[in-house]
Parts: sequence; structure tokens; C-alpha cells
Amino acid sequence: MIDLLKPKKASIPDSTQTEVMLDLSNLKKVYPTPTGDYVVLENLNLQILKEEFVTIIGHSGCGKTTMLSMIAGLNPITDGKIAVLGKPIQGPGPDRGVIFQAPSLMPWMTSLQNVLLGVNKVFPHATKKQRHDIAKYYLQKVGLEDAFDKKASDLSQGMQQRVGIARAFAIKPKVLLLDEPFGMLDSLTRGELQDILIEIWNKEKITAVMITHDVDEAIFLADRVVMMTSGPKAKIGDVLNIDFERPRSRKVILEHDDYYRYRKHLIDFLEH
Repeated sequence: MIDLLKPKKASIPDSTQTEVMLDLSNLKKVYPTPTGDYVVLENLNLQILKEEFVTIIGHSGCGKTTMLSMIAGLNPITDGKIAVLGKPIQGPGPDRGVIFQAPSLMPWMTSLQNVLLGVNKVFPHATKKQRHDIAKYYLQKVGLEDAFDKKASDLSQGMQQRVGIARAFAIKPKVLLLDEPFGMLDSLTRGELQDILIEIWNKEKITAVMITHDVDEAIFLADRVVMMTSGPKAKIGDVLNIDFERPRSRKVILEHDDYYRYRKHLIDFLEH
């Protein structure tokens, strides 16, 4: 019988045990309303280590997306601090890549051109060939080697999200932020893209923070699952360490006794 709440050193590489990549300290977000201030997040504290994959779950309206947009630098912080490797963030930056639920591609551009938008900005001193090679490499990794020159508007929703994944990894961010990237997809496509995401992540080892409503997805992908309390004034309610070895096999995990204990713990929290 495992202790679900006891930190597991095995879930984080030994060489990075003490290196905090992302630090959220006393984070607060307030929106003014005609009837007074609405406090979305308050006293939220979370440290995410280098090369760690963290999933975040909680009920709708608990501020998950607000928190992620603040980390991305797209939403101003009311109070507290967000730092990457100890350096407070100052708006958006290439050290943080974002994959949204909707890919937000330029529909008139090709897959390659959409990925190059970020690559050209982040690697301005590279040669044109080098930048194209980077973009093509990540499009190949997500299975779009035959779609370099297809316009985004001609791609299926699943293929568009593959472009979004390639674009985010291609800029080599320190932190990858994922806001329910598979939430709009059918279950088969969702499973395929989970496998693609984790395969690339296993190779790149970029610190990742992902919002999801799917308990099974949260367990399969994460080193830790962070559970947020319901809003207003949401904060971290519980943290569950996922002690499965990597690389992971979906079949092996589903047959593992610990999987169902993890699942019950998360569902009990959400239903509480």
C-alpha cells in the first residue's frame, strides 16, 4: 500500500531535486466588478521543479486558466510573484511556450509558416535553413511530415493542434504551459495526441504545466497532480505525487493497482 500524499523522490530526476523552475508565491488575482472586487485566486503557492510535468485539476471557475495566463504573462498579477529560475516574469516571453485549447493558428498560412512565426522570432540569428530545419523537425515529430505546405484552414482540428504542439516545442521554452489542449477533441484523437505530447516531452524534458478536467489524463501525464479549491479565493487544495516510471505505457498503467488509488483520491477531492 503506497502513501499517496508522501513526496516520491523517484518522480523527479535526482539531478534536479532542488532546482525550482517555476515559483508562484502568495499569488493573488482580483477583478473589479460593479458590486465590488471579485477575488479569483488568493494566497496561492506552488513550486514546480526543473523537468517536472505537473497537471492541474479543479472545478470550472476555480481560476486554473487565470493562473496559467498569469504565468504566461498574458494577465497582470494583482499581488504576489511568479518567477522562472528565480527571475520575476515581465509579461510574455519565449521562456514560456503556450498551447491553448484552440490552436490559434493563422488560417491562411501553412503548417510550416505557422511554426516559423515563433522560430523566426526566437532564433533571429540562425540561418533560414536552420530555422526551417527546426520547424520541420517538430512538425515531423507530431506526424505532419506530409502537411508542411497545407494551409491551417485545410487541416482537421486534431492536425491543427499538432501544429500547435510543434510550434510550442520549436521555440525551446523553459516552461511549457498547456491549457486543456485536447479538451475539444474526440477520445481517439485525444489519446493519440497525449502519446505524441509525452513522447516529445520525454525527449525534450521541458518543465510542463497542464490544465485538464480529465482525471485519467492528469494521472497518465503527470509527475504530480495539483488540485485547486473551488473559487472564489481559490488556492492549492492538495497535491498528489504520481509514482509511475517513465517512459509510461498506457496499458501498463491502467492495469496497475496504484492507478485506481490515485484515481479515487482525485475524484474524492473533486466531489468533496
